[in-house]
Formats: sequence, C-alpha cells, structure tokens
Amino acid sequence: MKIKILVTGGTFDKEYNELTGELYFKKTHVYGILKLGRTEVETNVQTLMMIDSQDMTDSHRNLILETCINSDESKIIITHGTDTMEITAKILGEKIKNKTIVLTGAMVPYAFGSSDGLFNMGSAIAFAQTLPHGVYIAMDGKYFHYNNVRKNKEIGKFEEIE
Repeated sequence: MKIKILVTGGTFDKEYNELTGELYFKKTHVYGILKLGRTEVETNVQTLMMIDSQDMTDSHRNLILETCINSDESKIIITHGTDTMEITAKILGEKIKNKTIVLTGAMVPYAFGSSDGLFNMGSAIAFAQTLPHGVYIAMDGKYFHYNNVRKNKEIGKFEEIE
C-alpha cells in the first residue's frame, strides 16, 4: 500500500534565519522525517506549494482538492499549516468520499529539533493506513473528523467541537 504525501508548507517546513529572526521556506523536511522515523511504508511525496496556511487562497485549496481527486493512491497525507488546516479539511471532506485523507502539521518547525512534526507525521502514517475512508486531522497523537475539529488558539491544540 503506497501513501501519497502532499506537501503544502506550514510551520512543518519552516526554516529560521538567524540573522533576521524570520521564518522562511527553503525545501521540505518530509524526506528527512521519513528517513529519521525509519518509515518502511512506501510513499510518494509531491510538493504542491511551500506557503504559510494563512496565505492560502481558494486557488491553493482547489489545487489540493484536484490533486487528491486525481491521485491514484487512496491513502493521502497532507502536510499543512495549522492556522487554516480545518478549512482545507472541510473542503476536502465535503467533496471526497472514496479516499482516506489525513492532514497534519506542526506547532514548532521541524528544523528547530524540538518539533512535534516527526511524531505528527508518524501518527498520520498510522492513521492513513487504519482509518476508513474520510478526511481527518491528525495532531498530538489524536485524529479528528474534518467536520468536528477546531484549533484552540489559546492553548495551541486541536480539539473536537461539541
């Protein structure tokens, strides 16, 4: 079973400029994460964009949607910025019913060394293999259905909407 991994950027892939103190994008860290995690699951990594999710537009989300729809793989992981992850998940969840799609990200850039990104990617790989068709967000070892999740920005965690 091959898992497609779509890279869109987000904190997951940010780098730190030591001179200016700014975060920026250079290249995806997904390959390094898969290697460090000793992943034995066959993957097909495709970089769609490298942007902060706050800069994501409808055209970006349509590209993600079309790529998922046209993907030969039925198991898809999307690395995504956490600020608007639930918006993208909802768009996908309302349109795609025949695939298992898991969005994940990080609160701390992978390049910092103390990132939650490695753990979140491992969880997403496990969830993509085991959950039924649907669209999910995987963060902090938990998964959430696309239509029952929000990012609680006060505590920096995803939670169910009840």
